[in-house]
Amino acid sequence: MSVSKSLVAGILGGVLFLSAFGVYAFTGQKLAGEAKISIEQARVTALQVYPGKITDQELEKEKGGSGLRYSFVIRSGHVSHEVGIDARTGAVLENSLEGDHAD
Repeated sequence: MSVSKSLVAGILGGVLFLSAFGVYAFTGQKLAGEAKISIEQARVTALQVYPGKITDQELEKEKGGSGLRYSFVIRSGHVSHEVGIDARTGAVLENSLEGDHAD
């Protein structure tokens, strides 16, 4: 029984470690092999553009830039922004209000 407890503790520890550092699946992860910058690098850039908490993230093929972009929804207070980062160049492609706050 102690082996099972050790195994469970190890798995839970690994999950907590990965969660603490933001390593988790995201929509469009299958496209990551086509990206030249990592989602971690794109997150840093997005949060420099609009500081807050990332509530949604995806990698998608979309017009503009190189055609491959990371899109982040970042919430600060009651306002959410969508920030788009080119997955091949790291350029900021979008920084706009999201949802109910958009015009």
